[in-house]
Amino acid sequence: MELQFEGDELKSVLNRLRRAQGQISGVIKMIEEGRDCEDVVTQLAAASRALDRAGFAIIATGLQQCLADSGNGEGAAETTEQMKARLEKLFLSLA
Repeated sequence: MELQFEGDELKSVLNRLRRAQGQISGVIKMIEEGRDCEDVVTQLAAASRALDRAGFAIIATGLQQCLADSGNGEGAAETTEQMKARLEKLFLSLA
């Protein structure tokens, strides 16, 4: 299952990933500077949420594309059950 992002979808996912990247850089800098533990954990939690949201957006796009492909008769080599199992595994990997 290859994902194809278009316009706003791609922009949204990339923005979330860039936000997480910046937050992770901030966490590293905070640790190097010996900043307060609570501040570090708060920033780390924000980075984790940004990554989770990007991951869910990617999976949601994949699900949408899979459903569209199956409606068009594409991807006949993969059964509905196989597709369901793969998508479930992806969702659980983010849990």
